[in-house]
Amino acid sequence: MTMMEEMVVLAAVTVLGILEQAYFSLQVIYARRKYSVSPPATSGSPEFERVFRAQANCSEYFPIFITVLWTSGVFFSQGLSAVCGLLYLYGRFQYFRGYSQSAQGRLAPLYFSAQVLWVLIGFSSLGIFLTLCRVYLNVDLLQELCSALSLV
Repeated sequence: MTMMEEMVVLAAVTVLGILEQAYFSLQVIYARRKYSVSPPATSGSPEFERVFRAQANCSEYFPIFITVLWTSGVFFSQGLSAVCGLLYLYGRFQYFRGYSQSAQGRLAPLYFSAQVLWVLIGFSSLGIFLTLCRVYLNVDLLQELCSALSLV
């Protein structure tokens, strides 16, 4: 299997994330028309401002998400990272819908997606740490742990 074939699942989640971002941007365009808010204005009715802020907030976190998705997938587990990525995108979609309806509606999905993001950060950190140990210290901590557990 080539490197590209190995990473296809992460690439698929990435494209889904980009499509989700595009959807959020389109919703701002529709809200501008619906609530008569012409660019470059970013304020208007509370309904428009919630849609605008939901899209902006999702865009602000997207680079962090993509970075930890790929770092976790490359250094820890592509499968677990892809599942977390899908959960994060689902959480962000729920966040966008909830925030568009009310400021309070954003909270539960916000907390959920933040937790998933922290899991990806944890997977990334652990994967990088284990790889550094293996490459630079010539110690495979996972193998050592498995050996130690089989002795017990």
